[in-house]
Amino acid sequence: MRLFLRNATLHLVLALLIGLGLGLAYSWLIAPVTYVDANPAILRADFKDQYRNVIAASYAASHDLARARARINLLSDTDPVGELSAQAQRMLSAGEPFARVQSLAQLATDLQQGFVTILIPGTPFIAVINTPTLETPFNAQETLITPSEFIELTFAPTSSFEQTPFAPQSIFTPTPRPTYTLIPPQGAPFSLVAQEPVCDPNLLPGLLQITLLDERRRQVSGIEIIVTWAAGDDRFFTGFKPELGNGYADFVMQADTIYSVRVERGGSLVPNISAPTCTDPNGVNYIGGLLLTFQQT
Repeated sequence: MRLFLRNATLHLVLALLIGLGLGLAYSWLIAPVTYVDANPAILRADFKDQYRNVIAASYAASHDLARARARINLLSDTDPVGELSAQAQRMLSAGEPFARVQSLAQLATDLQQGFVTILIPGTPFIAVINTPTLETPFNAQETLITPSEFIELTFAPTSSFEQTPFAPQSIFTPTPRPTYTLIPPQGAPFSLVAQEPVCDPNLLPGLLQITLLDERRRQVSGIEIIVTWAAGDDRFFTGFKPELGNGYADFVMQADTIYSVRVERGGSLVPNISAPTCTDPNGVNYIGGLLLTFQQT
């Protein structure tokens, strides 16, 4: 009886092992699982980073904000803008070139503000599109001609080679089209307009907060800031924390250390910057922060 039970148990275990082997062979070799139209949300974290890089590169070429937003939403991130900003900061910390990081930061900024900003190559300013229509003066030299509208031109012959000016018989004024709104040139210098101590025990001790504004007091992203002190220096850019502002950047100062701050693009040096000493309601001293505001002039 015992021998029979032992053989039955052995046969059962052997049958289970054979069945498991056949099942694995079928699922791995004969009919493996094939993913079709899988959701990007199931991607691994590093593959999601590659996916965001591709979306940002495509957006930098097409400037199609709606399509970029739809593609980013496929990742089902709780905070898509925050994930883009965090990835940009990780790439910058890893020593990636700023040119590769800028597309991610720009996409995060545009998703945050809701409209497209375009850096025009070869010019020192950024053009922002999808803005309200502005009325612009119109003159005869700037008159636009559409295929359905023509101006009849007459001119008198001349015996000299000097060009005879055209005399238009009729001048029309077309309906103004949406125009580009230009952010003031990035080559304009940034000057320090405000320096305020920040005494908030909830903030990091010695937090140096910097905000860059253009001539219209709009925050400017993608500008490098250089902080130097006796033992070294640090460089960082505005716009990597769009939830705090497109022109926002920060740096943690150490106690009893003197710093100098300079905006890389046309900015003057601001020396003798240090963390202030604050006092809480109980009379206890702690290291406070500092808020610097720069504006283009």
